[in-house]
Amino acid sequence: MVYMVTGSMASMIYAEPRMTLAVDLVVELHVDDTERLLACFPESEFYRPPLEVVREESARPIRGHFNLIHHETGVKADLYVAGTDPLHAWALPRRRRIEMTTGWITLAPPEYVILRKLEFWREGGSEKHLRDIRAMLMSEVELDLDFLEQELRSRGLDEAWRLARA
Repeated sequence: MVYMVTGSMASMIYAEPRMTLAVDLVVELHVDDTERLLACFPESEFYRPPLEVVREESARPIRGHFNLIHHETGVKADLYVAGTDPLHAWALPRRRRIEMTTGWITLAPPEYVILRKLEFWREGGSEKHLRDIRAMLMSEVELDLDFLEQELRSRGLDEAWRLARA
């Protein structure tokens, strides 16, 4: 299965750690693969939605989403189905494989993380998204500024970007 870690976990790896009990993943998930995916997360250890829900979410062309929660630790994984979202289509082939002390992790490109965090900030106003972006910028993570600026304009995120950089 093709996946990439995004959200707060990705911004922390690109920049600075902060406390979170959630991981956001974008996954290429086809309806035929849903049963096999859920088999990796036994109900005795994880909350997981019913198979029918996962199948329905994986069939959505955009905004398919479900989560898994580890009972013992409370760690939650939000899975966002790639579907036909153009930003997912751009990001998945550009994901970055990063070596960590415990193994390898596959991260969404930083431009994707920034764009999604700006969209989430616009939807909900949470300052944590802007703080994460600022930390990424201070870490001097390498960015494709031409792509980023084009997407910022097309998504109407210029003002949010200005605030993030302030």
